[in-house]
Amino acid sequence: MIFMNKKIIILILIPVIVIPLIFSVYLELMSEKQSLQTFENNFIYSDTEKIQKILATKNISMSSPSVITDHTIKQYCTFFDDDGVQQFVSYCVTTAILDSEGKPLGNINMGGNPIEPSMALALVETGSSFDSKSEEIGFIFETMIDTLVCDCWDEKKPGGFESVSAWIHTAEQKYGESSQSTLTSKINGLAQKQLILEITPSNDSYLWTLIILS
Repeated sequence: MIFMNKKIIILILIPVIVIPLIFSVYLELMSEKQSLQTFENNFIYSDTEKIQKILATKNISMSSPSVITDHTIKQYCTFFDDDGVQQFVSYCVTTAILDSEGKPLGNINMGGNPIEPSMALALVETGSSFDSKSEEIGFIFETMIDTLVCDCWDEKKPGGFESVSAWIHTAEQKYGESSQSTLTSKINGLAQKQLILEITPSNDSYLWTLIILS
């Protein structure tokens, strides 16, 4: 009888010990999977090489990244959060982009910490004609989004926009109708990123900015 009781106790203890162990392993695996998915969804500094190759197909040149090490980092890698507070990063790289004639178009920058970027931005300056660089702007911004966010705009249609070009065109129209000096358009949640499109006057030109926040 004592022997039988021991067997019963052992049989009862096995699931009591094993089930929590299995559950603990399951939670650990799910956590690792989630961390891996989060990492895979983030862009990295070397993605500038992919952008460089794609832009070259339209004869847009992009320099190799240069690390900003002085106080001018605030000029290259900064943005305003939803509360209008300016945010800075500790590490920033910048590249210069030129059109097919070798004339400056603007910059593509990334910033965050030395290991992983948390933001990327493209700045394209047009001439006095508001839409003088519309084709280049559309291609550069679309390349940035496809490479750093996802190649899924056609499927997701964030904000109800059929394409990146449609988003840019709508912003252009609203800017023309607005009395404000700066127009800002935001799209949230595309591949867990925030996209910010800005149009700002700059002397006799216009500055188009795309900001991607991870």
